[in-house]
Amino acid sequence: MDPALLSGTILVVGVLLLIGIGAPIGIAIGLPSIVALAAVVGPEQAVFVASQRMFTGASSFTLLAIPFFVLAGSLMNTGGIAARLIDAAQVLVGRMPGSLAQTNVVANALFGSVSGAGVASAAAMGSILGPRERREGYDPALSAAVNAASAPSGMLIPPSNTLIVYSLVSSTSVATLFVAGYGPGLVWVLACVVLVAILARRNPTMRGATERVPLKVALLTLLRAVPAILMIVVVVGGLLAGIFTATESAVIAVAYALVLGLIYRNLTWRNLPGVVLDAARTTAVVMLLVAVSSALSWVLSYATIPQTISDAMLGLASSPLVVLLMMMVILLVVGSFMDPTPAILIFTPIFLPIAMELGVDPIHFGMMITFNLSLGTITPPVGNILFVASKVGGVRPEPVIMKMLPFFAVLLLGLLLVVLVPQISLFLPQLLGQM
Repeated sequence: MDPALLSGTILVVGVLLLIGIGAPIGIAIGLPSIVALAAVVGPEQAVFVASQRMFTGASSFTLLAIPFFVLAGSLMNTGGIAARLIDAAQVLVGRMPGSLAQTNVVANALFGSVSGAGVASAAAMGSILGPRERREGYDPALSAAVNAASAPSGMLIPPSNTLIVYSLVSSTSVATLFVAGYGPGLVWVLACVVLVAILARRNPTMRGATERVPLKVALLTLLRAVPAILMIVVVVGGLLAGIFTATESAVIAVAYALVLGLIYRNLTWRNLPGVVLDAARTTAVVMLLVAVSSALSWVLSYATIPQTISDAMLGLASSPLVVLLMMMVILLVVGSFMDPTPAILIFTPIFLPIAMELGVDPIHFGMMITFNLSLGTITPPVGNILFVASKVGGVRPEPVIMKMLPFFAVLLLGLLLVVLVPQISLFLPQLLGQM
């Protein structure tokens, strides 16, 4: 058998088999890659080549931003930021129908924009807002569904570790991706806001709005949240102004979050080691995935799998839109079984060249693939944000999934909008001279 065909077959079958039996994704990617290499260059050489590719893949300077942003998010989650952002969100949308649910949506967007972590957002917002919603008569399953559906918006709104990973694979600017993320992130948030308003009109338990907040109290509440929101200005603004790189901005975010947490007194020197340990665990998982995906990419390239898929897709359809929609369908399926980081590492090298051949800007494609795979975080059977929101909300996942069906529908429409209207992603980068 042709060596390229043999290695490609071993790789594809091995990855699918290990994912199917529930093996950790790092093992499911790394082990078949080494076996596929062994079939071509021999066992000893395969270990050497795989190790070399893994080291090279994980040694990028840009990737240093990920552990620091993860740590900044952990510090924010522990440092009392969530409660202040929830209060600010309630001032902004508390008079709308379904006020607490709307507050959940906006607070998730605000917290996600300073922490970049959808799971942390769902956990923080669910633990604080969940009891309030129960007291007001909200259906717990619906509350958890709103929390889960809105939490992934932080994966699009910068700073976003997912966008940093895409930047590494696609060789695009982190700063440009961060700016581009605001458009699709706003689409995600607005889709949830509109649907919650519709549901509130049909559900009597959600109709009550909070009492009008006096102007002085509202301004004071917003002022208390300014230091947390200011982190976005410092990180993204400094990055766009060229004052520091993405990695340096992540370090500044850690220092800012640490000082803020200590000032708020929710973060103490005693619980700081636990926060750092949690961030280290998350970072270790991400970096392992980056490393093994680098070895996987080498085997994919050797087996000419990206070119084979490209030729097949372009042969099936001549319309660029049809090809893009085919990619989106594949990624929706993949995202329901695989976390965004490995999915981006595996499928960007395959799909991005096809998209660029069709005239799609790589920044626009980055927004499409990130929006798409963010949906996977709330889609069973993996759906880590979905299960976290269910657990925090104290309900089983099954009724939450049923309540989320309308959210899936509007978010799929949002994805279609991002695909069809490139300016949603490209308007801000072009306006700010990033492109």
